[in-house]
Amino acid sequence: MKIQPLDDRVLVEFEEEKEERTASGLIIPDTAKEKPRTGMVVAVGTDEDLQSKVKVGDKILFAKYGGEEIQMDGKDFRIVQRSDILAVLKN
Repeated sequence: MKIQPLDDRVLVEFEEEKEERTASGLIIPDTAKEKPRTGMVVAVGTDEDLQSKVKVGDKILFAKYGGEEIQMDGKDFRIVQRSDILAVLKN
């Protein structure tokens, strides 16, 4: 199945988060972290201005609770709006 976002939306595949531990060895769950998420852009919506700024294959930083989470082919994705995208990460 292929998903094509509409308007100012972007389909993002989650980047695997590394398990974090405290100095004493306790695991810090994802729900306790308040930092934004990173992911790889899989598809960009139909908005021409957005297409000039975000491209398929870009790594982006987006709001943790922004957008709608979906699962497809056993992978986790999120459809986020332009306003939820915080930055495009460059090497």
